[in-house]
Amino acid sequence: MPARRPSLKTFKAILLVGAAASLWTGRAAQAQEAPPAPDDGLDDRAIYLDAETVGRVGDRLEAARETGDRAFARFQGHTLLTRRLTYDLASGLASARGEVELTAPDGTRVYADYLELVQGAQTGLAVNFATRLEDGSSLMAATAVRRSETRNELNYAVFTPCPICDEEGRPKTPTISIQAQRVIQDEALRAILYRNAVFKVSGVPVLYLPVFAHPDPTVERASGLLIPDVGFDSERGFSWEQPYLLVISPSEDWLFSPQINTGVEPFLNVQWRRRFGDGAVTVRGGYTYARNFGDFDVDDDGVDDVPQPLGRESRSYLLANGAFDPAGPWRWGFTMERTSDKTLFDRYDIRDPYTDNGLYHGDERRLISQVFAERQTARSYLSVAAFDIQSLRVAIPNEAAPGLNVFESDGALPVVGPLIEARWEPGRPILGGRLRLSGSAVATFRDDYVGAPVLGPATLPLLAATGQGGVDTRRVTGRAEWRRTFLSPAGVRWEPFVDARMDLYSIADLPAPGLEADQTVSRGRVTAGLDVSWPLIRPLTGGSALILEPMAQLSASSRSDLDPRIPNEDSQTLDLDETSLFRIDRFPGQDLYEGGLRVTGGARATVRWSDVRQAAVFVGRSWRDEAEPGLLTVAGDSAPGAPVTYDAGGLADEGSDWIVQASFTPRDGIRSWARASIDDSGEVKRAEGAVEGRWGRRNAGSLVYVRDRSNPVAGPLNRNYAFVQASGQQFVAGNWGVTGTGVMDLDRDLIVRSEIGLLFDDDCLRFELGWRRDNTRVRPSGPSEGVYVRLTLATFGGTGYQRGEGGR
Repeated sequence: MPARRPSLKTFKAILLVGAAASLWTGRAAQAQEAPPAPDDGLDDRAIYLDAETVGRVGDRLEAARETGDRAFARFQGHTLLTRRLTYDLASGLASARGEVELTAPDGTRVYADYLELVQGAQTGLAVNFATRLEDGSSLMAATAVRRSETRNELNYAVFTPCPICDEEGRPKTPTISIQAQRVIQDEALRAILYRNAVFKVSGVPVLYLPVFAHPDPTVERASGLLIPDVGFDSERGFSWEQPYLLVISPSEDWLFSPQINTGVEPFLNVQWRRRFGDGAVTVRGGYTYARNFGDFDVDDDGVDDVPQPLGRESRSYLLANGAFDPAGPWRWGFTMERTSDKTLFDRYDIRDPYTDNGLYHGDERRLISQVFAERQTARSYLSVAAFDIQSLRVAIPNEAAPGLNVFESDGALPVVGPLIEARWEPGRPILGGRLRLSGSAVATFRDDYVGAPVLGPATLPLLAATGQGGVDTRRVTGRAEWRRTFLSPAGVRWEPFVDARMDLYSIADLPAPGLEADQTVSRGRVTAGLDVSWPLIRPLTGGSALILEPMAQLSASSRSDLDPRIPNEDSQTLDLDETSLFRIDRFPGQDLYEGGLRVTGGARATVRWSDVRQAAVFVGRSWRDEAEPGLLTVAGDSAPGAPVTYDAGGLADEGSDWIVQASFTPRDGIRSWARASIDDSGEVKRAEGAVEGRWGRRNAGSLVYVRDRSNPVAGPLNRNYAFVQASGQQFVAGNWGVTGTGVMDLDRDLIVRSEIGLLFDDDCLRFELGWRRDNTRVRPSGPSEGVYVRLTLATFGGTGYQRGEGGR
């Protein structure tokens, strides 16, 4: 029943109960303003009571309900359920007794048999106290006492970040818990302090500490030790990496991760992060003063064939990035990535060194340093950038002594700057269609000579270009494209288009005789064409459907002018698939393009049994009026003076490669796909496919196959490959299971990387103990194997950092 409006003094006393509950759950430790309470129709002086009896005896206010539902009170978004609620006007003591349940505006709940608070003193008491914190962890105590505004004390307490009930609501023993004689929450320190703490795993005591402390779980980040990374490597020996997080402010922190090894000198990793009002900066670095180590013994006689210096040297790396997005159309950023040793990441197992940051990304095992700025509006885009690349790729592997691998030279990679790209579209249709104007400009500079595939046969020197300098290139491109869409009553989609482009090149230091001076080359192309597609849908029995979509493109262009003097900097690789097959320019860059008369056709068929179950297949190909030998690529392993060319992209002949793609999803949790490029002889030049599946609640597995046979010339620079990768995890008994992954090089008939381990995983803990072997060619010490340990704790001591396995 609604009660009469109490005095402000009465309301304040009851409100203290809600404030104390919020403080006991740790919300005050966030040191930030609480969210506004929801509007429940009550003003800031009102309280709503619903009970069997509500009355006043002298200075004592009482509300009670002994049977059935508990007495209910609502005030400022808080709700209170209890059997009996009393407030003494003289002493200022408010108390709730019997099945007490207090819910704060954010949904946090506190349970107790008895709860009391003294007005003014900001102190209180709870008996048989329990609460569930915001991060999912639980806190229970025999008694909870609020000693002051910043100090809460719990006696005979248990804290756990794990669920204490199973999916059916039955009590269960938490995986990890801390039991202590006394727990003190110090809001000034933003920490929880334990006395006589006992750590338990599945209810079994495993560690006793007379004193222990950790940050309040509601603190987003706090200084302290993080989960260590423990492992064993045949070269480094036993390795222990212990991260320590130092929080400077809400927007800045440091992460120190010294790596201690029994076989080699220690290595220090450091990370600094700072968030600004319009952006953020992250700087990672590492340093050691150590000797080099690896396998330099070619004939395996125990003596290094290339003597290594015995003295220690400084070895380090730097990985930094920043991105800023202020108000307005402009944003900018940078990356700075460098290492002193090309195998430093591999030797010391540095985590995640090849992350994608910035406007441009380095390829696998390449570091990129760049500065860039972008401007984007609803109808325009402009970017300006410059970058440099450091390569950590192995150019010629030494199978007998991996420490003597020959790496790709940094001077063979271009320094790019500036690189400018722009496009603009008018705000209204032009001739009923969309007009897009675009342009780009770039300058590239090389220190070292690079032949194929950058240079074509006409400009390759007759002899090996020993000691020759690199080719410098500058290019400006302008382009205009118009396209309009028509849809016929029968559902046929017609898209006529017109495209025009103009290129201007300035090239210096070509190695061919007579072309050493600066060369200026201009070229242009005009294209007109039509895209046609016609989706057809036919319902089948049982609610399934068949979708057929034939599509075609007819285009007529002026003849391509693939001047042999123009180096191929940005179109060396082509991933021809269903999407790129119907583009006007199918190469990823500007240096190569197609002309003449072309016809492209394809069809996609899809069968859908439900929203999840479906199968699809696509087949397509392109034809031209005559072959284009300028699209051929020179094999890097060709003999000097006798370059061998091949069709790397599958577009040089009159008929392109056949493109076949398929996907199949038989049920929820299982997905497979495959695609291939097939030439006229029926040879599969490229192929890749995958099967991914999930069964049960946590079991999963995948199988991936990748193959490339496009290069016909064998040699150390041949990039043909064939790999199979398998991974999965299977639970065999409750939360216990096995996990494994492996990558096999089919050309060498060798498993290059593999792991197998024992796994424990539940709602708050994931633990892996296993054996790992690395047999990749880039490791200077050769094959490495050893034990690995991975531990992930959910919610408990969370920091926002994820320390997973890195890629190489």
